[in-house]
Amino acid sequence: MLNTWLTSRFDLDLPLVGAPMAGVSDGRLAGAVSAAGGLGMFGAPPAASASWIEEQAVVAAASGRPYGVGLMAWAVPDNPAQLDAVIAARPNLVSISFGSYAEYVEPLRQAGITVTTQVGTTDEARAAEQAGVDVIVARGAEGGGHGRNDVATLPLLQSVLDAVSVPVLAAGGIATARGLAAVLAAGAQGAWVGTAFLGCVETTVSEPAKERILAAGEDDTAYGRVFDVAQRLGWPVEYGGRALRNAFFDRWTGREQELAGDETARAELEAARRAGDFDTAYVYAGQAVGMVSRGRTAADVVADFAAAENLLRRCGILDVS
Repeated sequence: MLNTWLTSRFDLDLPLVGAPMAGVSDGRLAGAVSAAGGLGMFGAPPAASASWIEEQAVVAAASGRPYGVGLMAWAVPDNPAQLDAVIAARPNLVSISFGSYAEYVEPLRQAGITVTTQVGTTDEARAAEQAGVDVIVARGAEGGGHGRNDVATLPLLQSVLDAVSVPVLAAGGIATARGLAAVLAAGAQGAWVGTAFLGCVETTVSEPAKERILAAGEDDTAYGRVFDVAQRLGWPVEYGGRALRNAFFDRWTGREQELAGDETARAELEAARRAGDFDTAYVYAGQAVGMVSRGRTAADVVADFAAAENLLRRCGILDVS
């Protein structure tokens, strides 16, 4: 049994969190990860309503196991009902990241909710500890979706573990039991995993997008702000996104200032999203996407991560008696 702060805090079978991938993970995936013994999360898109959060929370909680919700700090001021809905739902864990989040930490903790934030540098980790979060997610540049591109997971994890005293989870590029074993051996209290779940039947990913994911290799992602700029989203500039590289990205990368004023390109992207044309539309994924090669259930993915225990025993890191 892999016992860590994470498993003890939430009574989990495995020190594994399903990342709150907005637009990919709703209550169904979160609930499936939790039912399988990890801690599943769903992410609230910027424009998601309070009622949507309430509905997804009910689905996620149906297994009777702990679950979590992810909020984007930059979006909350324009949609404060999201925070109210999350507090009312009382999930076990809330991640609030990517923007000015400090003012939300104490209200969440006062509601009895464990609070985390994702950091991409050691300075961000120090600031998170000062802000009072219960646990920090050290998210490396390999990760899919949004975050910093400054430091890779392993050097970031080592530095953050030395810099803070609160528990630390590792994120970015962790897709198998080997990755989980590696970060646990380094001192992380668990892994925060997104891309490994992209091929699961419980995601909201469309079939054409899933086909792209399952066919992608480890070098088929690219990092940048192209898709955010094209959609006129308010992401802070330091948090770009890692997605599958496509023709639209290649055409506009390095030309983001021009893209910001090009309404034709904006309409082109929106039309492609509706049509499922992923030569133009985006599919967010991390560098571990090359290890996602077949459709599975969330329970299958979680079960495969459980092999980390045997790997650690073989290395003499866990007592074999």
